Amino acid sequence: MASPALICDTEQWKALQGHVGAIQKTHLRDLMADADRCKAMTAEFEGIFLDYSRQQATGETIDKLLKLAEAAKLKEKIEKMFKGEKINSTENRSVLHVALRAPRDAVINSDGVNVVPEVWSVKDKIKQFSETFRSGSWVGATGKALTNVVSVGIGGSFLGPLFVHTALQTDPEAAECAKGRQLRFLANVDPVDVARSIKDLDPETTLVVVVSKTFTTAETMLNARTLKEWIISSLGPQAVSKHMIAVSTNLKLVKEFGIDPNNAFAFWDWVGGRYSVCSAVGVLPLSLQYGFPIVQKFLEGASSIDNHFYSSSFEKNIPVLLGLLSVWNVSFLGYPARAILPYSQALEKLAPHIQQLSMESNGKGVSIDGVPLPLETGEIDFGEPGTNGQHSFYQLIHQGRVIPCDFIGVVKSQQPVYLKGETVSNHDELMSNFFAQPDALAYGKTPEQLHSEKVPEHLIPHKTFKGNRPSLSLLLPTLSAYEIGQLLSIYEHRIAVQGFIWGINSFDQWGVELGKSLASQVRKQLHGSRMEGKPVEGFNHSTSSLLERYLAVRPLCYMSSFRILAVMVNQYPKDNLEALTLGFYSFCRSSHRPHMTLPCCRRCNLRCFTCQLLSSYLARLSTSFFFLLSGVRSQFGSAVILRFCVHLLLGEEEKTSDTMNK
Repeated sequence: MASPALICDTEQWKALQGHVGAIQKTHLRDLMADADRCKAMTAEFEGIFLDYSRQQATGETIDKLLKLAEAAKLKEKIEKMFKGEKINSTENRSVLHVALRAPRDAVINSDGVNVVPEVWSVKDKIKQFSETFRSGSWVGATGKALTNVVSVGIGGSFLGPLFVHTALQTDPEAAECAKGRQLRFLANVDPVDVARSIKDLDPETTLVVVVSKTFTTAETMLNARTLKEWIISSLGPQAVSKHMIAVSTNLKLVKEFGIDPNNAFAFWDWVGGRYSVCSAVGVLPLSLQYGFPIVQKFLEGASSIDNHFYSSSFEKNIPVLLGLLSVWNVSFLGYPARAILPYSQALEKLAPHIQQLSMESNGKGVSIDGVPLPLETGEIDFGEPGTNGQHSFYQLIHQGRVIPCDFIGVVKSQQPVYLKGETVSNHDELMSNFFAQPDALAYGKTPEQLHSEKVPEHLIPHKTFKGNRPSLSLLLPTLSAYEIGQLLSIYEHRIAVQGFIWGINSFDQWGVELGKSLASQVRKQLHGSRMEGKPVEGFNHSTSSLLERYLAVRPLCYMSSFRILAVMVNQYPKDNLEALTLGFYSFCRSSHRPHMTLPCCRRCNLRCFTCQLLSSYLARLSTSFFFLLSGVRSQFGSAVILRFCVHLLLGEEEKTSDTMNK
């Protein structure tokens, strides 16, 4: 039986391969001299203007790319996605993030059922809850209104919402709606991220949103349990139902965790994690911060590009043109990376979100039919807002590797500033660079130009810019919630177009599974070594050596206990030291920490990390150690804290109480 056809076997693909030579012989400064070409290489929709004339392409290139799209059945694939067909074949799922922002009267089916009413049911629930929350009617365990939100999630449950939140923070309308409120995100299982996410927050006025579809995601649930303990240590177990809500479909585990299932908000398996910002994953925390009307404008912006993508001709279809040009740059010109360069500080989290969206979607080595690909797919995405990036990595872009660039500018700043006496406004200064950099990349600077400027001969090679480096410019009229939604949708569909052309599945992510599986083995080893003294075994020499070194000096169990103590100590009044002591001691006992009663600290000869800290502290009482003492030494006194730690680590309950009472 013959293998399924690959796109690289088609005549259209081969025609583009044959076209590469002509393009490589032509410099961009010559292509840019053709005004008709430059005018033709633009597209516009609702004030969003795309100029791709600085791509290494001609009208003939675009024609050949459009024929490639036809050969790849791009139109049919787009229609299948919008109609709810299960184009994610490896997981047997529809791909319907477009339904999350569709109008209430739209019809988008999955398994023969219109999913739009269910989507709006969840959105209506979010709207009602967010209004109750923001009005102050929803109060915490002590009767105080909640003004702080910590959203706990990882991957798409974090990067997309963070991008939108960061972009909205400085929009005047959104900022006014968010006045007096804080929204933070906790993603990394590193306890440092926990500390940062709750720094200076009061549990009495904080709501935690736990985002996990199955409520089993390892990192998310560990972070959720940590924040749950933070709340309980200050407010008691009964506070959980008032201070924690969930975005999940596993109501059983939500209830077991202590969250009222009525305060769980659903999403569906046809929503991929990296495409989930328009679901409750993003809509809930963003609505709590900015109000549902602002978030609805964001969703409407995304929906407007959905309609443009679905209905516009490919010749003027912004996501399609961007996707085809990326295929051209990666597969034919051999450029392995793409720089995302927004000239707007509000878009500082765009590149990290696109990193996941693009690289997790299109970093595949086989076709959707499982056939190994003889071509490279995907690209390395990175970026930084201008002009910061110019003082960071632009040197490489100008005189090192050739990296196609996306320049994103905004006509009207969110925060206009003009100083009297200055030549231009702050925003004009920023945009001067936005317009200049693409030309610098395209045209470069020749030795002849340098000679005419009387540049010393020995500096000519160093100051020569070859140019001929491709870029495109995307100009937005402003950056309100609506345009933020449009920008998100443009990139989502651009990336889908690339995958559709390459013939891969852009909607699964099996590549993240192997590392998780191996981490599970390491986790078992760490537990066995910490709790039972088991030797490291079953790993290669390198990993075994690293594990042994790690285990010798860094017992995580003690460190986590210290962090929890540090969090707790800031929640107890100075005159309630006994409650602090017994509360922390009780937590250690109830959280399966048998090491707290082991006498290891008596005879480890300062090998364990905790004893090293205590030894160091004895020598330098004037300096706080680790996270714990930095927060509490001035409050309780060095000697008291030291005795408290020693007795606690030795499991001497009575002495611990006596110490703190004294």
